[in-house]
Amino acid sequence: MRSNRSFLVNFWIDWEVRRMERSLRQTGPGSPRPVVFYGSSSIRLWSSLAVDLGDPSVVNLGFGGSTLADCVTYFERLVTPRTPRSLLVYAGDNDLGEGRSVDDVVDSFRDLVGKVDDQLGPIPLAFLAIKPSPARWPLMDAIRDANQRIFRELELRPNSQSIDIVEPMLGPDGRPRPELYDDDELHLSELGYRVWTEEVAKHRDFLFV
Repeated sequence: MRSNRSFLVNFWIDWEVRRMERSLRQTGPGSPRPVVFYGSSSIRLWSSLAVDLGDPSVVNLGFGGSTLADCVTYFERLVTPRTPRSLLVYAGDNDLGEGRSVDDVVDSFRDLVGKVDDQLGPIPLAFLAIKPSPARWPLMDAIRDANQRIFRELELRPNSQSIDIVEPMLGPDGRPRPELYDDDELHLSELGYRVWTEEVAKHRDFLFV
């Protein structure tokens, strides 16, 4: 299905990428083989990422509004120059929110994995499941389907892991826990990032090799 994205959103995302490129040039090379977290604004807004995971080498390459398709498009500009020793990806809910199909999301993920393998080799790769937010609850069936299919894709690639954060973010009623989200019911609160930290930390030995 065609995306409902506007020209202004495309302009904003390109501006975000250029801003990140400038910032990375100004801060210098940093760790020669960082752990890179890549994806949409749920990554970008994780400002305490390195502190939460206890590793100053972590590089946050999240950019607001991005889709998995955008992660493919900008991979060479943002990720490849960092030569990461491992990579965690979070994206996909913006794709679905813009009207793309689950097939589109999975195809973008395959394209992204192809770029990882071609440009970085068999580094550890993790995918953080698309979250169950109140704002996108009507898309929950598609979110579950996309997560399951991406997890199956990861099973085909050596040195890969999936991180399923869906269940910890749901309450006893099976719906998203409201305290884990900001007022927009889409982005995470501080408590939401605590849940993510706990789940990602379970994969620390894999990512922080």
